[in-house]
Amino acid sequence: MNIREGIAQGRFLVVGRVGIDLYPDPPGTATQDALNMTVGMGGSSANIAAGLVKLGCQAALVTCVSDDSIGRYCCNQLDAYGVDKRHVRAVGGEFRNSLAVYETRVEDHQSVIYRNGAADFQMDRADIDAVDFSQFSALVTAGTVFAAEPSRDAAFYAFERARAAGLPVIFDVDYRPYSWPSAQVAADVLSCAGELSDVIVGNDEEFGFMAGGLDKGLAKARELSSNGRIIVYKMGAEGAITIGEGHERQTGIYPVTALKPTGAGDSFMAGMLAGIAQGRSLDEAVLRGSACAAIVVGRPGCAPAMPDAADLEQFLETHPGPTARTADV
Repeated sequence: MNIREGIAQGRFLVVGRVGIDLYPDPPGTATQDALNMTVGMGGSSANIAAGLVKLGCQAALVTCVSDDSIGRYCCNQLDAYGVDKRHVRAVGGEFRNSLAVYETRVEDHQSVIYRNGAADFQMDRADIDAVDFSQFSALVTAGTVFAAEPSRDAAFYAFERARAAGLPVIFDVDYRPYSWPSAQVAADVLSCAGELSDVIVGNDEEFGFMAGGLDKGLAKARELSSNGRIIVYKMGAEGAITIGEGHERQTGIYPVTALKPTGAGDSFMAGMLAGIAQGRSLDEAVLRGSACAAIVVGRPGCAPAMPDAADLEQFLETHPGPTARTADV
């Protein structure tokens, strides 16, 4: 199964964390001044899975949650979003679900992430062995799943199982320094994950980090594009460079007034994959991912802010369009 064929079937196995988000209400409130907090589902992989389902695809999540009310909240939220949770395992002891406390504001934005003793890092090979890979058409994961053991080994094992089953592997670099024991370990492990992936999505800083310097990031992306890989090299306000399917193209962004910076990358991934699943060109799929990112930064929350198909179409119909035409680099 090639990359496009796998994604086109729209049955995604997503590996990685589900967590809980808290954000001050109303928007614009600093955390230290908050009197009220809104709760929502978070975690990169869970956000991607929710975004995919909202856009008409199927998604199942493989992870671990804490065996307590917070873990059960996360499971209930997966049900509410229509994400298959049969491969979500509860773990006891002192392990806890990750918690993100972030503000719905851009200026002086503060995000505080709690990942000590994270339950999702307890995912192991047995969790992967419990999955029937023949029921899925593509594997998706984000870089945080590789930050600690036994989750790291389990994620690489999932890559191995996916390849054996003929599934394309889609990897969001998603480098979060606070999760890793050192920058060198992160660079080595994320680079290895990239080499084993068929689609790699990351920003210029993440590719630069893997390459050993920001000025080397694009060269690293081009190097990784060998063997038929698809690479999406995101550059913030400058748009994205997509390398794959025989060309290298730059696309723009959809300018909006942002409420917050969080959630954009997860929504981009969901929108891009859903676009490919719908048979759209790679350039159009990337632009739809950019539109999804623009929608999410304009709303409170992460998973709750993910657009559904109607939201996306309305946005595209009413927005004047991306900042630049699609062009060869």
